[in-house]
Amino acid sequence: MVHYMSRPPLAKEKIVDAYASMLCDEGDRAATIEATAALAGVSKGGLLYHFASKEALAQAVIERLLQAHQEDLEHMAASPEGASRYFVRTSTVIGSDLDRYFLAVLRLAQAGLEASIEALDAVHAGWLDLIRTEVKDKYVAETIMLIGEGLYYQTSMPGPWSQGTFAPDLEHLLDQVERLKNGN
Repeated sequence: MVHYMSRPPLAKEKIVDAYASMLCDEGDRAATIEATAALAGVSKGGLLYHFASKEALAQAVIERLLQAHQEDLEHMAASPEGASRYFVRTSTVIGSDLDRYFLAVLRLAQAGLEASIEALDAVHAGWLDLIRTEVKDKYVAETIMLIGEGLYYQTSMPGPWSQGTFAPDLEHLLDQVERLKNGN
């Protein structure tokens, strides 16, 4: 019997992951080419072989976010509980690829990178558009979006109050989402 080991990540993937991690953990200023190469375990020349500039590396992180978001939209659209409940429920998921790349692109946006701002706009618009497919009232759809966004913010904050206040009673919050959807 032959056992196949999973292949180690390609250098290019390791570099993008390292850059995203640097952005999340230390911010744009610390995420230099040199620091990213060191974290990825490649030489600076090896990094530059795959990404000619920091902007090209940022674009790769943005593309990863958009890929993860597309997968999330597919799950959201197919969710038996509906797009709104799915969005609010998954707003408590911290540490996923979507979350990591979202945070990394947010850090790029905070540094003023226009492409990252556009990507974040597209991500939020995609979620809201799907919520609107089941919630016809524009303001109710926006309220549901804000519930999910607030829940994400709250869950991602450190400390027991932030992480433990809403998640244990998530079903009660989802019942409120259902009431909003139904106009009750």
